[in-house]
Order: sequence, then C-alpha cells, then structure tokens
Amino acid sequence: MTGIMSPMLTVTQVSRIPLLQIYRHLPKTALTTLLGNNKIITMKLKYIGLAAAITLSFLSCSNDDKYIGGSIMGGETEMSSIYPAPPSQWMGGDEPYYSAGYTGDVMPYYEDGTWHIYFLHDAINKPAGKGFHDIHEYSTTNLSTFTYEGQRIPYGGQDEPDFGVGTGSMVKVGSTYYFYYSGHNEIAAFMANNPRESVLLATSTDMKTWTKQPSFKITAPAGYYDYDFRDPQVFQNPDDGKYWMLVSTQTDPSRKAVLLKFTTTDPASGNWVPEGPLYTTTPEDSYLMMECADVFKMGSYWYMMFSENWSGNKGTHYRMATSINGPWTKPVNDLIDGEYYYAAKTASDGSKRYAFGWAARKAPENDTGGREWAGNLVIHELVQNSDGTLATKAPDAVSTLFTQNTPVTMESSTGTVTESNGGYTLNSTSGTAMATFGAAGKKVRIGAQLSLTNATGAAGFYFNVSDNTYYKVVLEPAQNRIAAYNSNGDLVTRMPLVISQGTAYNIDIIADGSVCVVYINGKVALTNRIYGRDQQKWGIIATGGATASVTGLQVLKP
Repeated sequence: MTGIMSPMLTVTQVSRIPLLQIYRHLPKTALTTLLGNNKIITMKLKYIGLAAAITLSFLSCSNDDKYIGGSIMGGETEMSSIYPAPPSQWMGGDEPYYSAGYTGDVMPYYEDGTWHIYFLHDAINKPAGKGFHDIHEYSTTNLSTFTYEGQRIPYGGQDEPDFGVGTGSMVKVGSTYYFYYSGHNEIAAFMANNPRESVLLATSTDMKTWTKQPSFKITAPAGYYDYDFRDPQVFQNPDDGKYWMLVSTQTDPSRKAVLLKFTTTDPASGNWVPEGPLYTTTPEDSYLMMECADVFKMGSYWYMMFSENWSGNKGTHYRMATSINGPWTKPVNDLIDGEYYYAAKTASDGSKRYAFGWAARKAPENDTGGREWAGNLVIHELVQNSDGTLATKAPDAVSTLFTQNTPVTMESSTGTVTESNGGYTLNSTSGTAMATFGAAGKKVRIGAQLSLTNATGAAGFYFNVSDNTYYKVVLEPAQNRIAAYNSNGDLVTRMPLVISQGTAYNIDIIADGSVCVVYINGKVALTNRIYGRDQQKWGIIATGGATASVTGLQVLKP
C-alpha cells in the first residue's frame, strides 16, 4: 500500500482493515491529513496510540456524535475526551497488556503553560506474571483537550519492589526532576525478605525519559506498618525551605492511619529523615488509610487532601489549618465530591488550583454494576469560600466548550407536570411527576435552575429512561444532600448540600460518554457513571410529595 489509500474506500470498508496495517503504511503527512481537525484527544505521531488515533478519525469524521474518542473496550464502546482514558493498543503489536485501559491515580504537575498529568495505567488485560499500573502521561495546555504521551515509568519484574507501581509525586530541583513513587510487590518470594511497599525514585531532565534509581528506597521506620506504606507527596515548604515528603501508612501494631512526615534539605542527597506523623486519623473517623495525600496552600489556609475507601463515608476528603503544622480541623462538609470521584491530587498554574481525580467505572459495565478502581480523568477547579472551606466548579475551559444551543422539547410526561414559557412545575403529591426529553448525545451540557417549594420528597434529573427504570440525581431537602440512585433504587453516591425551600439552585450537568458530573451553584460536584446515558431519554423528576419548578432549561453541544 502506498500513499494514504484509495479515495473510493468508504469509512465502513476502512474500519475492516487492520488499523496497525494502515498505520505502518501511512506517512506522517498523511496521518495529519487523515486526522484533520476532528481529533479531540490527540496522539503523538509515533508508535504510541496511533491505532486509537486513526480509529477516532474514521469514526468521528461524519460528525454525527456517535463516537468521541479514547479507548474502545468491551462493554462500553468509548471513553470520552473531556474525561480521557488511555487509548487501546497504545504500544501496538499483539502484547495483551497493551490493550485499552483506564485512568488510575493521577499525579499532576504544571510547568511553563503545560499540565503534565501523570497517572497509573490500569490495563484491561493483565497477563499472569506481568506487573501492573505503570505510569503514563496526558499533557494539556487548557484542561479540556489532551495529548496522550504514552508510558513514562514502567513496572518492574517479579523480584523488584515496583512489580506494581503506585501513586507518587514530582519535584524539580535545579535542572533535575525527581519522581517519587510507590513500589508494591506482594509475591511471596519477594516478601520473604522485603516489605510489601516502599517509596522509590526515578529522575529525568526532560520529563520524558525517566531513569529509575535502584539505590534509593525508603521503607517504613520502626513503629509503622511496612505492608501499607505508599503514596509519597513531595514539595518544598516555603516556611522552612526544606523538602517535605508525606507518606500514607499505619502505626504498628495499633493500625491507626497516619501521614508520616520525612524531610531533607537536598533531594539529590537521598537522605530523608523521618519526623513522625503530620496527621493521625481521629477515633471519630477511624480511617484505615489516608491515601494519595496532598498538602497545599491557598490564600492564608493550608489544606490536607486525602482519599479513603473503607468507611461509610468513602471519597476524597480534606482538612484545613492556618499553619502547615496544624492543628488541622475538619469542615462540616469535608468531601470534595462523592465516592465515584477518587484519589484527587492538586496542582496550580499560579492563579487557579485544580483537583485531578478519576471517575470510577462499574463492573459489570451497566447501571447496577459495582464500583471499580480506575476509570476516566475528571478535573474540578477548587474555589475558596469566605470561611476558607473549599468549593468545586467545572474548569472554565470545559464549560466554555459548549456553545451550540439545542432546542428542548418535552416528549412526554407522567403525573402532574405543567409547562409554561419554557419552565416546568412538577407536583408529586399524588405520585411521581416526570417530564421526559429526547436523548442528549455523547457530549452535552445541561443547565437549569431548580427550586423546591416544600421540604418533602426529592426533585432533580433522571437518565436512561427505559421500561420505567432510570438513574436519578436529585436534591433531598430532608437529608440536606444531593444523591444519585440506580435503576434498582440503590443509593450510588451523594454529597452534603443545605437545601432551602423556595431557593433556586443552579444546576450544571456536564456529560461526556458515560461520565456525568453534576455541579450545584458552582460549589458542589457529584460525579456519576451512567452507561448508555447518551442513547436513552432523560428528564426532570419530583417524587415523594415534592413540588419543584425548573426554569431556564438549556441543552448545549460543543
């Protein structure tokens, strides 16, 4: 095959040709022509990710919104581009590990106008005897379009401490970047003479080629549990000039979750001195682990963010203080998002600070599937309230992508629904009230103002309307929260929210593929995983005696 290909081939015919065969015969200029301006996630024109890039071009060239990009997987047919996941066959060839995957724990770093978003790659296929969770990278200059950069730090062998790679962080000293990450190996032969987890190091001068430093290894000091010792966060403390490393671990033998502090004056020395806990979980919280910790300063406050996955209050939490040394206080609402948003770490461009986490997938990949580790990258902007507590909103670059106003026409209604001048009143005193609209498509932003006139029942939005079942996200004034329920009526995720009668709440829903994030008043975020949402009808709903009004309903497309 020479040139691009015969112009007589249709998109359907092309899709039947092995993509790697096409890629190997395409010159770089041809690839640029082929991809054109349709790509949202861009791929480097090299042996990484080209199959996924070509697939994206073929399937999106009709602009019919049937495919957006990212991974092509079993169960779900796409991963979205606002909320990216790594592409399929990212290294080409037939190696099973190089299949599509998911975005795991994120480690963001900002420099010179570019966000380097490192993450743990969770491959769908993990062949026996092979390691897992190698570190990959997305890059972006605007937080709304991403370039997949491929693998950065590989996993090790069965006899190495990083057979499994865990979360870490990066700091630059002089011209050298120091990437501290977790090593995990629970193979019995390895654990006979080594702890399961340790802190390891790779260095680079360009953030592309990383060299592991096998002579560097930090393990749990006496009094701390070396089975759980991970997620180093490293930064330079502006107050004392030292470099700090915080490691998530447990006391031994009492198993109290702590963030253990180490310091050094020079990372190049490799000499990190343990200085005891910066924070210990309280009896009230009794967390098993405080994973993926992140300490940062905004304004006059210090914040400590961490994730917890074992209590009845799963999710990414935070504490706040006026000094990095504490005392750390727990806000009334200490969650950044619900339990479908996890392992968030932050980075700042010097003006704004963002939280980078992942939206969990489900297994099986359907409405009632269970929450699983890793999924899609989701980014929230962090905003300070007047009392210093944190709020979350959609990044401006994401919100402003949606400019095409789409007509909103009610297709059907159930119960007592009144429509007037584009607004809707729903009264559920005699039974559930619902107004239903047509499928919204893969990439959509839905906005409205929602108010409740009483403190009974719930009102909000529902998705995947099929055979009288649906996934709903509703305001519940009696519980002072926003909550999501699957088609079985099971509580899936929730966030505290004080709800006042007669107050209009600005609802901003940004969905791409199966990821659907609901923002309230630019203050509260609730991330959801709703498979098939784009193909099914959606609507507004009131239940349990609630009376609600919905005004200013808008559906926007990119």
